[in-house]
Amino acid sequence: MTDDQYTQRDPRNQYPRPGEQRGQEQGHPGTGEVMRPEPDHGEESYRGSGRLVSRRAVITGGDSGIGRAVAVAFAREGADLLLSYLADEQDDAERTAELVRQAGREAVLVAGDIRDERHCGDLVERAVAEFGRIDVLVNNAAYQMAQDDGLLGISTEQFDRVFKTNVYAMFWLCKAAVPYMQPGSSIINTSSIQAFQPSPELMDYACTKAAVVNFTKALSADLVAKGIRVNSVAPGPVWTPLIPATMPAEKVDSFGAQTPLGRAAQPAELAPPYVFLASQESSYITGEVLGVTGGQPLT
Repeated sequence: MTDDQYTQRDPRNQYPRPGEQRGQEQGHPGTGEVMRPEPDHGEESYRGSGRLVSRRAVITGGDSGIGRAVAVAFAREGADLLLSYLADEQDDAERTAELVRQAGREAVLVAGDIRDERHCGDLVERAVAEFGRIDVLVNNAAYQMAQDDGLLGISTEQFDRVFKTNVYAMFWLCKAAVPYMQPGSSIINTSSIQAFQPSPELMDYACTKAAVVNFTKALSADLVAKGIRVNSVAPGPVWTPLIPATMPAEKVDSFGAQTPLGRAAQPAELAPPYVFLASQESSYITGEVLGVTGGQPLT
């Protein structure tokens, strides 16, 4: 999508569907560079309007997918960023950082595994050392691995990995970051439609996303006295590297077709809700889950 982001278009065919090109499987963590269609992160379309000027934000999973789209949007809205990602994703992270710098904002890259509590603490300390404070924390990084056998296909190792990446890390990062967040700050957690409509092949992942929703609501009540808002974005199917890297080929080919809009979202379509929840425009919103699902109901 290279035309203006505000041009009116039919949302059903705004983007091509993944199934139009088959054979897209790749190993985890995957990269968007070889996906067809290549994910749109708003590189050509997103235009900022100063909604996050001088904010300092931490984004986990900031190398690609939703994380890259949020990074592009935040930078073009005026925010400096620390991007967290796995070491295997260095090339993607560098590309995201370049987009941030092209917007005239600072990009700090921190590679590591957020399943390690110490690394989560170090990540927050690095952000504070670089920026002096944290205004926005986006807990976006996640892991999934589809299992056709459902429960019997999920190993204890996988169960641990999914929960530590999706839930433990969010807990550790929030606990480490909150002391450095001032009134008016915002925490945004990425949940999923899977929290409300779980797929058997993603049972463990769905459980973690339900935990994200519950944690978001509880934490919002806990932090309201500090003037810190906590909300969640719940995506439906989104065309990111996680999909061809963790799902069987037949699922990739039809990914997103079940939605009323008939297609998966592109990452660029997820970024605006994060900008909204990070900005002062959403000052009266906390403890909420904002669904971006292509028409699929959350409940």
